[in-house]
Amino acid sequence: METPEIIAKGQRCLDIEIAALQATRDALGVGFAEVVSILHRTLARGNKLILSGVGKNAHICQKLVGTLNSTGAPSTFLDPVQALHGDLGLCRQGDTVIAFSNSGETAELLRFLPMVQRFDVQTIAVTAKTESSLSQLCDATLAYIADREACPLELAPTASTSAAMAIGDAVAMVLLELNSISREDFAKFHPGGALGRVLSPKVDEIMRPTHRLAALPKTATCKECLAEMSAKSSGCVALMEQDGTLAGIMTDGDIRRYILSHPNFLESPASTVMTPKPITIASGSYAAQALKTFEKHSIDDLIVVDDANRPIGIIDGQDLTKVRVV
Repeated sequence: METPEIIAKGQRCLDIEIAALQATRDALGVGFAEVVSILHRTLARGNKLILSGVGKNAHICQKLVGTLNSTGAPSTFLDPVQALHGDLGLCRQGDTVIAFSNSGETAELLRFLPMVQRFDVQTIAVTAKTESSLSQLCDATLAYIADREACPLELAPTASTSAAMAIGDAVAMVLLELNSISREDFAKFHPGGALGRVLSPKVDEIMRPTHRLAALPKTATCKECLAEMSAKSSGCVALMEQDGTLAGIMTDGDIRRYILSHPNFLESPASTVMTPKPITIASGSYAAQALKTFEKHSIDDLIVVDDANRPIGIIDGQDLTKVRVV
């Protein structure tokens, strides 16, 4: 088989899977919203989601369980065969069981569902066959479309598994928004690995400490502030009250705006130029919170303060790039 033919066959496979995803997307309707609402209510009650399937669908379930847990939706996988031999013990009244089967006729699931429904749980079918036995057994159906598989023999699950995975991801992401999961929450769920290293650091670990913080009393002159900013290679200076608490901040931008209209700028007191009560972040906050603050307020510098509102460090927007928070 020549290289062009190999590439063409790979493209054919992807085209079929893309078509399944597009068809599933276009067919998304009130059934999807109903399923999301059921799951949202389940989680709001403090219950969990139980995903079940066999074969390739078991792997899809396990991946989605990981996605759901990582976004604050407590979930677990239940093997339908093992469930009939004792594992039903993990089910609790109010849980919701989500059963995956492309055909909707998987024997293991059809035996399992009547047993699990004794626990007063809600059940959802995820299938391509809305008239299937599985769909009829369940309280709601999450349907996807996969009219053909990418397998040249029309046997190996390919387009169907892609569509099932994608619609599961769609549910998880909508639940994430409904549950108002923030970057900070996400950081708490991912303390380990590369993702944890990016999201979990505290601002105290990445800030420029006091000896690198440009800071002066608010009674200082603008000339003194410029000298302090230059000495600390900083784009701003923190201005403080007599008791050491933060009074305001003067930035490069403030200087540019003020100097054009005030010929005696250098001798002016910093208090006439500064921005009072600037945006700050508390010591102990997550770096992810700092990122959110930068994005929300479109600022370049963020002063870190202690419980008494005394400056203890500063984060330059570029610092977040260096530690790979962005």
